[in-house]
Amino acid sequence: MIGLDRIIENALMEDIHTGDLTTQAVMRENRAMRATLKAKENLVLAGIKVAARVFHILDNSIIFDAHFADGSRIEKGATLAEISGDASFLLQGERVALNLLQRMCGVATQTAAYVEAVKGTGARVVDTRKTTPGLRILEKYAVRIGGGINHRTGLYDGILIKENHIAAAGGITEAINRARAYIPHTLKIEVETENLTEVTEALAAGADIIMLDNMDVVTMREAVAMIGGRALTEASGGVNLSTVRQIAETGVDIISVGALTHSVRAMDISMLMEGC
Repeated sequence: MIGLDRIIENALMEDIHTGDLTTQAVMRENRAMRATLKAKENLVLAGIKVAARVFHILDNSIIFDAHFADGSRIEKGATLAEISGDASFLLQGERVALNLLQRMCGVATQTAAYVEAVKGTGARVVDTRKTTPGLRILEKYAVRIGGGINHRTGLYDGILIKENHIAAAGGITEAINRARAYIPHTLKIEVETENLTEVTEALAAGADIIMLDNMDVVTMREAVAMIGGRALTEASGGVNLSTVRQIAETGVDIISVGALTHSVRAMDISMLMEGC
């Protein structure tokens, strides 16, 4: 995963900085110990290799024996991995490894719930850019592990004309025309709409993807019928586990869900150490 080591190194620097005072105080000699990672609730596993990499950056001789692969559905009480090596490095890596693993599992578990909720409708669950700063590649990876699909990675790899772009350009048609003249033919243009009048304009201007933003399901269903397959449709705004099935049943192609990453709960995973 490109950029993974930099993320981990920054996290370790943030936590350890000039040294782990507690470990330095209580560990006067090298001591081999073993640790176990345990799931304290049911979850979808994501990030087990990321956790392993944390320890290997600290000490490449640490043995990290993962019992499950990413994507596995884990039951409460299961041992996710056994780790053995010098106790000082296990102690220094514990919190960073857990922070990343717990958050990634949270994203994957949340995503899997949304994917299950729309099963059979044909709608695809996708993420957004509402990610934790610095952790986007990990969180978007976890979305894929949970069965979701990634939207654009950042501002650099996709065109999404939103309401502020429309205001700055002077209208939907003008914004789409400017984007079409600027980008290569290999890129699609998505535009955000808030009502049926804007949907009609975006369709006439040749948008490839039309976002139906914060529309009620009745209006959304009408918009999907108006578009009639001439552009992909994306539902956005007001999406939660209680509403996502109704939204999917309007016939939209894509449902973007900020909650997959922006307010996800980290899963409960513990690390306990014992002598070898």
